Amino acid sequence: MTALTGTGGMVRLILRRDRFLLPIWILFLSVMPVNFVAATRELYPTAADQLGYARTTGTNPTFLALYGPIHNNEISGIVAQRSGFIPVVIGLICALTVIRHTRTEEEAGRRELLGATVLGRGATLAAALLVTLGASLTVAAILTAGMASQDLPLAGSLAFGLQLALAGCVFAAVAGVTAQLTESAGAARGMAISVLGASFVIRLAADIGGAGNALSWLSWLSPLGWGTRLGAYGDERWWVLVLPVLLVAALVAVAGTLSARRDVGAGILPTRPGPAEAAAGLRGPFSLAWRLHSRPLYAWLGGFAALGVVFGGVAGGVEDMIRDNPDLKEIFTRLGGTGGIVDAYFASVMGMLGLFAAGYAVSATLRMRSEETSLRAEPVLATTVGRLRWAFSHLVFALLGSVVALAVGGTAAGLTHGLNDGDVGGVLPRVLAAALVQFPAVWLIAAVAVAFVGLAPRLSAAGWGALALAAGLTMFGGMLQADQWLMDVSPFTHVPKLPGHDLTLAPLAWLGAAVLAAGAAGLAGLRRRDLATG
Repeated sequence: MTALTGTGGMVRLILRRDRFLLPIWILFLSVMPVNFVAATRELYPTAADQLGYARTTGTNPTFLALYGPIHNNEISGIVAQRSGFIPVVIGLICALTVIRHTRTEEEAGRRELLGATVLGRGATLAAALLVTLGASLTVAAILTAGMASQDLPLAGSLAFGLQLALAGCVFAAVAGVTAQLTESAGAARGMAISVLGASFVIRLAADIGGAGNALSWLSWLSPLGWGTRLGAYGDERWWVLVLPVLLVAALVAVAGTLSARRDVGAGILPTRPGPAEAAAGLRGPFSLAWRLHSRPLYAWLGGFAALGVVFGGVAGGVEDMIRDNPDLKEIFTRLGGTGGIVDAYFASVMGMLGLFAAGYAVSATLRMRSEETSLRAEPVLATTVGRLRWAFSHLVFALLGSVVALAVGGTAAGLTHGLNDGDVGGVLPRVLAAALVQFPAVWLIAAVAVAFVGLAPRLSAAGWGALALAAGLTMFGGMLQADQWLMDVSPFTHVPKLPGHDLTLAPLAWLGAAVLAAGAAGLAGLRRRDLATG
């Protein structure tokens, strides 16, 4: 029996388990950019319209940060740029998929049961990677055919599809490595997401200053930056594809080697045994939750600080960037008024910060479900700790941790711009308020995740779907000309655009009421339903 014996059977098992989820995200991510083509043609029917829009987005720091550079002034270039956040999404999905079918299975003890059959040591990892890499390449194939069917150049369509697929392949391989390093699926997910976040921040820092800025070389240090360097629908540089292919091969080799050198259920990184008796300060559910949540929270806070510094550092150049661009100036004037161009910029980027904070809140909320399915919640709840107290011990990190993350990001952005502008006292409170006002929307996403955990625990991963829906509407709803009722589904639509606009309390009050309703429903369900018992 070889290390890969049984890989085919494991592939069929993964395809069976993901028979609904896999086709959904493959079709969604491959068809959405194709829909952008028709929407963009309708919005910008003439070459002059397209040129004006491309000039605007090509110098808009918010667009550059979120989507990357634009490589031509036609429909194809606009669509490719507006799809620039999809590599982050597909990278996240692929990383979570690999960890779900590797480390999560080991943590739950199911990998050990399968290992008692005719199954090689590397079969589970190989099957998870084969399915995920295959799904990414399927996205590329469908996307290439779809874009080419819209009368866009075939070579550019192929480069565009490969740009998305290789992002998925890289972060699937990253997750293959992190799944070998730790005993915990949550820690493995945190490591993989941290790598993805760092890659995005590096790509953002390289692109936010526009073409030829002093930091543009940073994009060569990020797998997400390689995608923009490929130049889909521009002067495609096919040799760039060698970089992600080599990285994927190296990471897969490392993951396979690490998998062969560790015990099933163990990780490469040693787990230190604790003392026989816990200290007085570690004998309650909240102290246990602190031990579980503190390290991921520190990593997220570091990411928010880095994002804040980048956002604040670019703000000073916004006015210079739009001085010779009347279209862009009109957009910012409409958003923030004639005296609020920098305010409008901060209102936009703080909305992005809110989406990232919602990602942390969902991750911290779903830790409840992972503790339950790994059977670690049951012994805690067998003591005098009630279910609501146990749930609150986790939710306090989802709620307060996200607010702290927003405060860190807003403070870093305000301090950086304030120091550059010589007016820390005037800038910092305004930017910090713009960051903190996002928290009702962030909490509503977390409350929806609580509702799934309490009422439909098998669908608890749909908390990520709620975040994806909100992010999709926020980033793409305007371009797809979505109806206002659909845009209103995203809680971030209702957040006041600070600084530059008045703080209206009514929408925040409605968001707060929705948070209470969804959270109460979820906790009531958690209190009444049976726990997972393996």
